[in-house]
Amino acid sequence: MDGSVDRRRFLTSAVLGSASVVAGVGLLGSSAPGAATLPATGGQPRRPIQAGQLPAPDFGLTKFLDPLKTPPVLRAYTRRYQDELTITMTNARVRLHSQLPETNLWTYEGQYPGPTVEVRGGRRLRVAWTNELQGTVPLVAVRAPFAQPTPANLPGYRNQDGSMASGVELIDGVADLVPWNVVHLHGAVTNGGNDGWAHNGMLPGSTQLAEYPNAQAATGLWYHDHAMAVTRFNVYAGLAGMYLVRDDEEAALGLPGGDHEVPLIIADRNLDTDPATGALTGQLLFKFQYLPSGTSSPVTGPFTLVNGVIWPHLDVDARWYRFRVLNAANARFFRLNLVDEAGTVHNDAIRIAGTDAGLLPAPAPMPADGLTFTPAERADLLIDFSRFPGQRLRLVNTGASVEPDIMEFRVEGRARNVSFSPPARLSPSYVRLVSGTTVPEDHDEVFVAMTPPGVSGRPHPEMWELQEITDPGALPAKFPAEGVIQLTDPAMGMVRTFRKVARLFDDTTTIFVDRGRWVVWNLIHLGGAPHPMHIHLARFQLLNRRAIGDLKPFDLATGGTTTPLPAPGAGLPIEQYEEGWKDTFNLRQGEWITVAGRFDGGTGEFMYHCHILDHEDEGMMRPFVVHPPEVARFHMRSGGSGHGGHSMPATPSVHSGHDGH
Repeated sequence: MDGSVDRRRFLTSAVLGSASVVAGVGLLGSSAPGAATLPATGGQPRRPIQAGQLPAPDFGLTKFLDPLKTPPVLRAYTRRYQDELTITMTNARVRLHSQLPETNLWTYEGQYPGPTVEVRGGRRLRVAWTNELQGTVPLVAVRAPFAQPTPANLPGYRNQDGSMASGVELIDGVADLVPWNVVHLHGAVTNGGNDGWAHNGMLPGSTQLAEYPNAQAATGLWYHDHAMAVTRFNVYAGLAGMYLVRDDEEAALGLPGGDHEVPLIIADRNLDTDPATGALTGQLLFKFQYLPSGTSSPVTGPFTLVNGVIWPHLDVDARWYRFRVLNAANARFFRLNLVDEAGTVHNDAIRIAGTDAGLLPAPAPMPADGLTFTPAERADLLIDFSRFPGQRLRLVNTGASVEPDIMEFRVEGRARNVSFSPPARLSPSYVRLVSGTTVPEDHDEVFVAMTPPGVSGRPHPEMWELQEITDPGALPAKFPAEGVIQLTDPAMGMVRTFRKVARLFDDTTTIFVDRGRWVVWNLIHLGGAPHPMHIHLARFQLLNRRAIGDLKPFDLATGGTTTPLPAPGAGLPIEQYEEGWKDTFNLRQGEWITVAGRFDGGTGEFMYHCHILDHEDEGMMRPFVVHPPEVARFHMRSGGSGHGGHSMPATPSVHSGHDGH
């Protein structure tokens, strides 16, 4: 490919269906010429579909042919389990669509997604995660040169004679990856030893013993693989499942339950083809595009799955339902809308009852232009189907570069005499966080910058932990200087200078938090595609979202600012549903967001990272440590004898609003 390809255009198109869905941009929509759909025949297995004979966007697979599957539920609190579970990782062959051959997967308990674990708030659960996987990772991993439309949205990677297409390369070493796994319960408040530390992967024949106190509000969590450097492959191969926490506050609401509470675990995948015939083989294909510089896109795929089924349908009663929705994709962003057969949007039939870490104080309206839903986010949605008797509705990904349909709801024709309306008040325990009141003035501050690909010639986006330079004598003699960023802080009305102190996972740990402390995280995006930022251990609220209008002072070649970045102005307004408790936040180019949380749960060593799994594995993940304050004062680390309080100058990236502990 011509080296003059504009980097900005690549960064936008490289994550089509991911970043582009936020902007509503698509290269290959459902109106692509020649799009073909085969007639349904009652869901029986079909002959293999010839991807080479039937064009995008569905590649010949009949949409809405197969019914939605619901993962089995493990109610850990019942007499059968008594708050102890053994969940085994095993190989399985699963049919993702009735017109496809079976697909080899790595699974929890032979299910994709894994079984839904259900627990009671405040009741401790012990899980033995046992690794009985065999062989090597069941996927083919390739990269293809940048093109439009993106090759990532096309099945297969070989020419008809079996040779590699021009510029396509197998990713060296992936075919040799053995099962090395560790399980993270995403959103759990637990000690570091149970959190799924990325370096603590285990080989087959081993068991990870974990304990989850579940001392947190009712919410939807999820568990998935978190092994260092290979999370993207392990999760893509099938290692993910949902985990629901129940409590009395939720039970008192009378929300739809039983068959009317349904998990929707959304993901995307690509599939290989037989080069001679073009038939979809069912083999998982991990394919992404790249530039000659080495900059690559996160992996996406043209097939959208819900609960492990490609484009399923669900028969629903004409009444309210509750859907526990999870974006389990490696990288794809979704913009969710509910539409009828004429394409009319009916988002007014949806209320958002909760987000990542709990119920909202009151039901929030669904955004009229769709709910932007980033990897790892969860949404607790209430949908009123009583308005649509006898109709068919679709959940769609508006603006997608691939087939936008996700699934179909088929509403029964008769009316139901079910008396329900969303409660005016959902979570009486909810408290909105506000700086200076519910977030005390006495708190710690963390500053982290996300940099675009290409900084100092390095191909991937990076995550920099920052330390403020407060000594004028320590300022660089001239700007730009590598790793030095000057910001205009709107809260202080002054220019502040920061130095990069860490960017890779195994660099020295710089963030130390005393248990019980409030921490405000300043997340600053200096350019490139959006990042869904996830912080382990605690729950958080979005305090502010500002926008830096001019990023040109950040010099890509040097990796520093030539002049101070201007003071950020008002960013996108915080929507009602965004005021809830969360653990994953969408950070867009030019944004400076602040999120606050109290670290009053577990102690130990934890992680924070971008939840685009390619970015996480490529270096956008860092550790932090939570200590009891009584222990912290004795901790020996760089810059001093013991902690002397985590606010001492030796702490690079935690800035405290007090003078000691």
